[in-house]
Amino acid sequence: MTRRILPLSVAGSVAALALALAGPLAARAHVTVTPDTADPGGYSTLSFRVPNESDTLGTVRVEVTLPSDTPFASVSYQPVPGWSATLQTTTLPEPVTVAGNQLTEAVTHVVWEADAGTSIAPGQFQVFPLSLGPVPETGSIPLPATQTYSDGTVEEWTGSVDAAHPAPVLYVQDAPVSDEHSGSTPQAGHDEGTAAAASGTASNAVDPLARGLGIAALAAGAIALVLASFALVLRRRST
Repeated sequence: MTRRILPLSVAGSVAALALALAGPLAARAHVTVTPDTADPGGYSTLSFRVPNESDTLGTVRVEVTLPSDTPFASVSYQPVPGWSATLQTTTLPEPVTVAGNQLTEAVTHVVWEADAGTSIAPGQFQVFPLSLGPVPETGSIPLPATQTYSDGTVEEWTGSVDAAHPAPVLYVQDAPVSDEHSGSTPQAGHDEGTAAAASGTASNAVDPLARGLGIAALAAGAIALVLASFALVLRRRST
C-alpha cells in the first residue's frame, strides 16, 4: 500500500502563510493620544497618532473635537509638513472661568487637511501635535476624532474605551483605563510621551476581530507544524 505523505515543503508553506496573515491583522491600530495623562492647571503637549487602516486609500483629513464644557483657554498647533491646520472657535453655551479669566468662546475643533499630493498612505501613520492649557480640574477629557479618506469615507473615533472605535481620552484626575484599545500607557513625563509618539514607538492597539482572526491564523500554523512533524515520522518509517 502506498502512503500519501504531506510534503514538508507544503506544511511549512501553510504555517508561513498562517503567520503572515496573523501579522497584518495584529497591526491594525486606532487613533490615540500621547501622553494620555495631564496635571490639572498646567499646559500639556499632546500628540495625536493617526494610522491609516485602509489597504488602498489615503487619509486626507483629520479633525479633533475639544470640550466646550471644560474648555482650554489656549490651543496652538505645531506645523506638520504637507498639512494645513485650522483652529475653529465656538461661542460657549455659557461663560466659563479658566485661570481667573472668563471665557465666552474657545477653540472646540482642530482640523488638519492634507495639501495636494499629500496623504497618510496605506501602512503609514502621522503624528499631529497640539499644545493645550490650562488643563481643567476634571476626571477625564474625551477627545473625539474623525478620519477622512481620499474617497470621502469618514472613520469616526468617538466611542467609549471598550468600543470598536474608541475616542482618544486625556486622563486628568481619573486613573487611565487599561484597555486593549488604549494606544498608550501612563508616561513618566509628558515630554517622554510626546517623543515616543513622534518616533512612532507608541503601542498599536488591536481590535477584537483582528485579534480573533490572528489567533485563529496562529492556531492553523501550529496545526500545520504538527502535520509536518507527523509527515516526517511517516517518511522515516517508510524508508
